[in-house]
Amino acid sequence: MHWVALCFLFGILIFQSLGDRPSVFFLAAAFLLPSLLTGSTLARLTAIIIAGFLWALFHAYLVSGAVLPPEQSGTELRLSGTIDNLPERAGQSLRFSFALDDGPVKRVRVSWHQPSVDLMPGDRWELNLRLRSPNGLRNPGGFDYERWLFLRGYAATASVRDPQTARYLGQSTQPLRALDRQRAKISKAIEQRLPEGAHTGVLRALAIGDRGGITRTQWDALLHTGTNHLMAISGLHVGLVAGLVFALIRYIWQWIPPLVLRLPAQRAAVMGAWCAACAYAALAGFSIPTQRALAMLSVALGALWLQRAVRPTRTIGLALFLVLLIDPRAPLDAGFWLSFAAVIVIIYSLAGRLSLPPKWVSIWRVQWVAGVGLLPITWVMFQHGSIISPLANLIAVPWVSFLVVPLTLMGAALLPIAPDIAGFLWWLAHGLTAILWPVLQWFADLPGAYWQMGPPLWTLWPALLGLIWWMAPAGLPGRWLGLILLIPLFTAGQSRLEEGSFHLRLLDVGQGLAAVVRTRHHLLVYDTGAQLSPRFNMGDAAVLPYLRQSRAPSIDVLMISHGDNDHIGGAAAIIRQWPIHTVLSRNPERFTLSAKDWCEKGQQWFWDGVHFQVLHPPPFWGDDNRSSCVLHVQGQGGSLLLAGDVEDLGEVVLLRHARDQLSADVLLLPHHGARGTLRPSFLEAVSPQVALVSRGFENSHRHPHPEIRQRLRSAHIPLLDTAAMGAIEIEFDAEQGVLIQGGFRHQSRRQWTRTSPIDWRAP
Repeated sequence: MHWVALCFLFGILIFQSLGDRPSVFFLAAAFLLPSLLTGSTLARLTAIIIAGFLWALFHAYLVSGAVLPPEQSGTELRLSGTIDNLPERAGQSLRFSFALDDGPVKRVRVSWHQPSVDLMPGDRWELNLRLRSPNGLRNPGGFDYERWLFLRGYAATASVRDPQTARYLGQSTQPLRALDRQRAKISKAIEQRLPEGAHTGVLRALAIGDRGGITRTQWDALLHTGTNHLMAISGLHVGLVAGLVFALIRYIWQWIPPLVLRLPAQRAAVMGAWCAACAYAALAGFSIPTQRALAMLSVALGALWLQRAVRPTRTIGLALFLVLLIDPRAPLDAGFWLSFAAVIVIIYSLAGRLSLPPKWVSIWRVQWVAGVGLLPITWVMFQHGSIISPLANLIAVPWVSFLVVPLTLMGAALLPIAPDIAGFLWWLAHGLTAILWPVLQWFADLPGAYWQMGPPLWTLWPALLGLIWWMAPAGLPGRWLGLILLIPLFTAGQSRLEEGSFHLRLLDVGQGLAAVVRTRHHLLVYDTGAQLSPRFNMGDAAVLPYLRQSRAPSIDVLMISHGDNDHIGGAAAIIRQWPIHTVLSRNPERFTLSAKDWCEKGQQWFWDGVHFQVLHPPPFWGDDNRSSCVLHVQGQGGSLLLAGDVEDLGEVVLLRHARDQLSADVLLLPHHGARGTLRPSFLEAVSPQVALVSRGFENSHRHPHPEIRQRLRSAHIPLLDTAAMGAIEIEFDAEQGVLIQGGFRHQSRRQWTRTSPIDWRAP
């Protein structure tokens, strides 16, 4: 069975690796399967691979549906539909899933700014919606938001326009929507019963899977200790609930002879455990992790019902096949790989033992192998991992699983009939969480407890092979040699540049700017993008993931062109998390680092044969657009001009005092190509081969302005655009000159990736 499941998975992975969705007519290949299934073993395995591919294709067309066509992005439509999940608070807005009655797509993710009504799951509304194609930042090492939307079935995003025209149409009568309303009532009841509770968000996460109330500080503590999995209603909690109910029913049932005569105690316990697991999964809204956990648990309980001893590999294979059959998009979720990897690692580490160790040794070994065995996966997929997680989980898992979760769930069950008792149980659960939290924080603050790095994907396979070798039973000689295969995980990184060469990566930060310039031994970050909310900034979302993946040990110079949010917003996050030698800005007092200075004309330095020179502003200028720091970089293979937001008077001063130094092969358009910038004389002085612009997709400023586009077109200067291409990579090679590597949006394209009107390919 495990070979069937693996081949089925392989077929699905082939489908998901494609850049474009194949034609629906490929489903006709299903007629070939019967003949292949009657052939040789190789033919049968090939048939299963094809079946996996076709199942993913069928699901993509008939279940997921098509995404919003690019030509309809930005249009406003009057649409009706149903809120089909818990609304999430995001600053002053509410975000929710909206299943459309009739429209260009099936399901959209809607943002409603400051709604004047209390939105509930199951509410039906008629709204004016501005639809947008699924869009996210596309940077090396960064989070793929478009894949996240695809995985959850969103074909577009939308914002509510003219909210005063919104019309309430009543409540949906669908059973799932009634369930979601009950989940919302539980969430609100926990908040009302614990209004001052610092850990109310944790209880909501454990009860109904709503993690929106967990603060940033709490998430940091969970991540740094490797206990963040406790906040997801997945295999651990679902299995715990099923196990407790199984043991309770089996114990009671066997003492009642009439019941035993009708149904054996074990089968009664299996039924009760499965029903309890389904109820808990329903409380979590049948989220992706709970669906996966329920499928795996169903296989295990099915074996108990049939009273058959099933080999672990067969059980895992059947569970894998069932998960893929329910949703072939499951492998797109990192939790899919972590769930199955955790089970496999634990089974492997405990297999082949001549005698059973004491129970406490087994418990410690499970935590140890799960923590260490999953580290390579978490480093590759999330760029972070906790070294201290085995110890932290040894304390946190039983505390949360056997104390906090049961009290929280009993409170949720008693809420309709005994709300005061429910509130008391939640108060107890909150108190127990408050006792645990200082322990987690102490673990999180230990030096070296939390490692952040972004190894390449290929290093995962030798690392896993090395761990398999190292964790083998003691009878295998030379197990320590497996650790050698872990070396690439820590050492593989970026290619070394030659003397006189430098590399530019213009990151995709939406409506803002962040660029990274790297020489042979040094690195400069120019601007850091915006801070969009207290919990989201471009330093965390774009710059730091790229630095981790490129294995940059430190930032030699962090240059902030000026103080506008879309240029300085991510700086605080970068300074907090990454070693920085010097900060140059127009207002050094805004930074707490001791190594800081004014950024002004006349500053220059050489790194590895590359000349860096600040051309603007003169001393005593301000901190506005026209006072932006303008940096010129000259290597043996070409030159680059980073112009910040310089405009009007700033351009005039540059032309008067630095005209001879403006010439560059590559120009980053000033102020995102806004109207009033890039006057013809300035463009003539720079005379670039290529122009770059950093801007947001469908931004309200219309950047770059049509006049700027026409000016570049008339001068036969190609324009590369982060909104269309994602992060842009250009190498200034000492021997080959300017080499345009293209955009990350196209380099990493998958079928869920937003298409763009510009499809640049490097010559």
